Amino acid sequence: MTKDLLGIKELDKDDIIRILDTASGFKGVLERDIKKVPTLRGKTMVNLFFEPSTRTRMSFELAGKRLSMDVTNVSISASSVTKGETLLDTIRTMEAYGADIVVIRHSSSGIPHLLADNVTASLINAGDGFNEHPTQALLDIFTIRQHKGRLEGLDVAIVGDIAHSRVARSNIYAMGKLGINVRLIGPPTLIPAGMDSLPKVKVFHRMEEGISGADVVMQLRVQRERQKGGFFPNIHEYAKLYILNGRRLSMAKDDAIVMHPGPINRGVEISSAVADGERSVILDQVNNGVAVRMAVVYLLSGEKTSRMMEERRQRTEDRRQKTDHKLMPAQERRQGTKDRRQKNEY
Repeated sequence: MTKDLLGIKELDKDDIIRILDTASGFKGVLERDIKKVPTLRGKTMVNLFFEPSTRTRMSFELAGKRLSMDVTNVSISASSVTKGETLLDTIRTMEAYGADIVVIRHSSSGIPHLLADNVTASLINAGDGFNEHPTQALLDIFTIRQHKGRLEGLDVAIVGDIAHSRVARSNIYAMGKLGINVRLIGPPTLIPAGMDSLPKVKVFHRMEEGISGADVVMQLRVQRERQKGGFFPNIHEYAKLYILNGRRLSMAKDDAIVMHPGPINRGVEISSAVADGERSVILDQVNNGVAVRMAVVYLLSGEKTSRMMEERRQRTEDRRQKTDHKLMPAQERRQGTKDRRQKNEY
């Protein structure tokens, strides 16, 4: 990992496994009576959310506090952004206050990448437009491994609004790197063209066909706030074709688990009976989100500390070389005096 977590696309398989393994350790911490460790005491994390969020923001806040960090949530409506301040200036102001980690969510794709190139604080992408939501994918993968005991070779069905889902995009990247077979299910208008050309990805438009024999069924929310056109006749027609109910779930494997990144629209993408049923791991996803985000923050802080130590070592080495360079003439003068003395004695 570099100093930032901007997307799953930038990670390799070893990076993902390292995060999952680290999260397993923090999962044990969260199961104790005292759910806190002093690991990052004295560090500061700022949550900067330009879109509404309950789960992600609270999860990051708890993750920071469980690591003994100082955590600040910035209210955008009360920030200087509303007065015309640029986002970059806002982040640099936070850096001046000593922010080590900045967690950002923005409606425009690519904003975290733009900022990361211009600030020294570590940035974590908590969702940028249609692009990615990396920590959600990581906690989804962590939950799958927790319940299935393995990842490679599993069949995961992702159902719903693929076109507007940054969660789907990050999961597709992550699952492809880990050898998971992905089935994308939804109406043709909600699945971008060319998705079936990606490694380990197949596209289905009939839900019954897509979830048949699946190990995991992940339902996605229809993101009407991001849609500009009529992608389906109406919400009732969509639910009729793509809601996950007991009948459709029976077509998956007997031990298949049901997932949803939230928030849930009951009666639209998933029935209450399935959402609250024994095969649902939706609340496990919420709980695991804290451990996974603790792992991400911890690892990025470690990378930043290592980088700072290396920079400090390099500065010390540069100063030593400059000092040696200044001392060189004096050393040469002393050697010349010594040579003359020996010559006179001779």
